[in-house]
Amino acid sequence: MGHAEQNAELTARVASHFADSANLKLAAAKALAAPIARAAALMAAALATGGKVLACGNGGSAADAQHFAAELVNRFEVERPPLASVALTTDSSTLTSIANDYDFVHVFEKQVRAIGRKGDVLLAISTSGNSGNVIAAIDAAREGSRLTVYVGAASGGVWKSVNGGTTFKPVFDKQPVQSIGAITIDPKNPKVVWVGTGESWTRNSVSIGDGVYRMGATRSTN
Repeated sequence: MGHAEQNAELTARVASHFADSANLKLAAAKALAAPIARAAALMAAALATGGKVLACGNGGSAADAQHFAAELVNRFEVERPPLASVALTTDSSTLTSIANDYDFVHVFEKQVRAIGRKGDVLLAISTSGNSGNVIAAIDAAREGSRLTVYVGAASGGVWKSVNGGTTFKPVFDKQPVQSIGAITIDPKNPKVVWVGTGESWTRNSVSIGDGVYRMGATRSTN
């Protein structure tokens, strides 16, 4: 094959990529225009009220995160004041220390916990949608807005959900308790939960219980 034929083949291949890209964008516009507009509005609202945009991703997505943050801090299309944005992919000391001391899955999550504040927005980029460290960052960002639920079981256990009741895990199932009478969160410390054991049985003259427990500690009183 001569140079002319090679150039023609390469030109056709490039043109095909342009056509595929254009067709994909046209198709995606129908499904993604509204969600992207909502996301942009959330970011604008956060920036207008003193918040910031955090961005993360791996590989090419890391480059996208950095590019996005740079456009906010510097400029994009028009002259305007700098906007607060941080790419979580750029601090090599932070990234490598977290990966070395813990696991690579935590490299973005720990940064979100360290510098993220209520009202900030996280831009999480993953071409597969399954990047473990990106998902961990999303989970960390959403924690503050999730509803925590405690459920007492008639059999004596307490189950906890941190996602509004989607999933539960046992948090009070080792104690010799037959039933749960009441559960309350300490008004002075939301991380402390008091569990009252025992409930009245119509067929018995006394309640079945073992006193009051402080969640995560030994029984505090009877």
